[in-house]
Amino acid sequence: MFRLPTEAEWEYAARGGNKSRGYQYSGSNNLSNVAWYDDNSGWGTHAVGTKQPNKLGIYDMSGNVLEWCQDWYGEYNSSSLVNPTGANSGSYRVIRGGSWRGAALICRSSCRYNYAPGDRGYDLGLRLVLSE
Repeated sequence: MFRLPTEAEWEYAARGGNKSRGYQYSGSNNLSNVAWYDDNSGWGTHAVGTKQPNKLGIYDMSGNVLEWCQDWYGEYNSSSLVNPTGANSGSYRVIRGGSWRGAALICRSSCRYNYAPGDRGYDLGLRLVLSE
């Protein structure tokens, strides 16, 4: 069965999982190496895989299109958690990753954003997870 990733799953994958090198963006500290964003995109989406992948071999987790997550947007719990879940309900869903029309700041692996579930945009997409 396919589903949207949780926010924790998305960030773990973006950071490179257990192979993480602590990069600011998904796969590099140099955003132009791994992402299409406002400074280099020509103001449009690009084919997946035209920039470097991250340490897990995943492309475009920074830039190109913002990605929906399964979680409702809410405050993080202040304690350290393993695979945390988001709020149980809310008005907005978590969006991650930055986009072709976003600034470098929004493309950081740690950046969180939110949209209402019915929102649409030219720079909004999704990435699916296969649940076993």
